[in-house]
Amino acid sequence: MQDINEVKTHIKNFDPNDEILSTKNLSVFYGGTIQKLFNASLQFKKNSITALIGGSGSGKSTFLRSINRMNDKVAKITGEIWYHGLDINKSDINVYELRKNIGMVFQKPNPFPKSIRENIIYALKANGQKDKGQLDQIVEESLRAAALWDEVKDNLDKSALALSGGQQQRLCIARALAVKPEVILLDEPASALDPVSTSKLEDTLKQLRSDYTMIMVTHNMQQASRISDYTAFFHLGHVLEYDKTENIFTNPQGKITEDYIRGSFG
Repeated sequence: MQDINEVKTHIKNFDPNDEILSTKNLSVFYGGTIQKLFNASLQFKKNSITALIGGSGSGKSTFLRSINRMNDKVAKITGEIWYHGLDINKSDINVYELRKNIGMVFQKPNPFPKSIRENIIYALKANGQKDKGQLDQIVEESLRAAALWDEVKDNLDKSALALSGGQQQRLCIARALAVKPEVILLDEPASALDPVSTSKLEDTLKQLRSDYTMIMVTHNMQQASRISDYTAFFHLGHVLEYDKTENIFTNPQGKITEDYIRGSFG
């Protein structure tokens, strides 16, 4: 395997008009001195799915969680994160407002111990939205967008915890959609699901692509190749390669990328 210092990063740039979000020299330090991410500079295209791949500890989730400031209390984050012409890594950014625009779906489904309906509208009600008709409409729209409406429409007042794992994960996506984000971050959203639930989740994400920009961490190479438009390969905290998914999987430019794609490590 090549030494990391000998590797040239292969990254394809987008037309700036196509970008919705980008990072410049994003680095993350734990404990003040332990660096887990090194100068990650990536651009994300509107209405696309980008897969972040790489071995365990390569920096994928660290990068993802930094985008909507989930790492603020546990790490030092330097560099820039640009969203609509604003560097959202600055200290004066309202992170609660930020997360309305850049939502997050975690590895394990984490529905609230409330009804299906309340899971969707809880944040909206907490922010003062009270019109029942509007809330009911948002519940239906969000569940339809997450491909869950037909399965739960007659049981909206039942506990979300009674749903299957796959249904719970789609409910968490619906909950994120309810506040109308532009970007959805997904940290291995299918890792706890069976193959049938994974297939339904992937179908849901592909349908959402026309309206949302999604950035997804996955260890599943087949999943990345099936549903993503772009793929970034992380290794030891560095982004080594970033290109259209087809190019990454059929013609990787770096030896380490090729070895990972072929299963030589990871």
